[in-house]
Amino acid sequence: MRLAFLVNDVDTEIDEYATTRLARAASRRGHETWYVGVGDFELGSSDGQFAAMARAARWKSDDTLASFMEGIKARDAERVVMDDLDALVLRNESIDDLQERPWASPMGVVFGRMLADRGVTVVNDPVNLHRATSKLYLEEFPESVRPRSLVTRDPEAIERFVDEIGRSVVKPLYGAKGRNVFMIEGPGETNLTQMTEAVLQEGYAIVQEFIDGGEDGDARIFLLEGRILERDGRQAAFRRVPTGNDPRANISKGGRSVPLEIGEAELGIVEAIGDKLVADGMFPRGHRRDR
Repeated sequence: MRLAFLVNDVDTEIDEYATTRLARAASRRGHETWYVGVGDFELGSSDGQFAAMARAARWKSDDTLASFMEGIKARDAERVVMDDLDALVLRNESIDDLQERPWASPMGVVFGRMLADRGVTVVNDPVNLHRATSKLYLEEFPESVRPRSLVTRDPEAIERFVDEIGRSVVKPLYGAKGRNVFMIEGPGETNLTQMTEAVLQEGYAIVQEFIDGGEDGDARIFLLEGRILERDGRQAAFRRVPTGNDPRANISKGGRSVPLEIGEAELGIVEAIGDKLVADGMFPRGHRRDR
């Protein structure tokens, strides 16, 4: 297959990203694999071709994640006709571009939608993926699998929520990589005003009830068509665990990954959300074209 991974900028990719692991696995299995940044596209009105200046991701038998990524960045970009792809994998983080490169933030959705209309399988559905970048998407899942929460720009409403719920977490509605995520121990939190001000500078805040056990990290479970992926009989899942006194488990903030044993609780969550993920095109059923 011919695959392309759409990222913010190829030169800023990091070897520890999940994208690197996905691309290396694809190349290792013999797929023609490319990296494309959101600023690398070109659409010609004369020939109608949707193209991009892409860099090849070629796996070598002795590649580590670091050397695999180094090889991608070292290669010259080549013009690739995107219409000829079997699949485009959307891996750009629009929130990262929102402040530094606002023009780039929506382009993954725009280009992804255009290529999907041209018959390329796009992972995931561009429009619903854009919806899912907001934590409001969580509110569409059953109450049984999500914490009580409040979305607001009113500091007093946040204080009332904490008074009622107790231990909580406040973070930007659009946020990533653990930026401006704060633990609120409960009513009377002395730093609540400063926390709230920092979060509201980025727009809406979401305040969530802290779930018992959250200090042990969070689960990452990989689904395809609403079912847990398996390899060699092992389910694709891990737990992100915080280090030190920082409650955030984000890998970018020093968190580490450990194996996760799937139990009844995790299976129940997958059962509750799987159908919705499929309906929203996370991941869509493919529609490869006859060649």
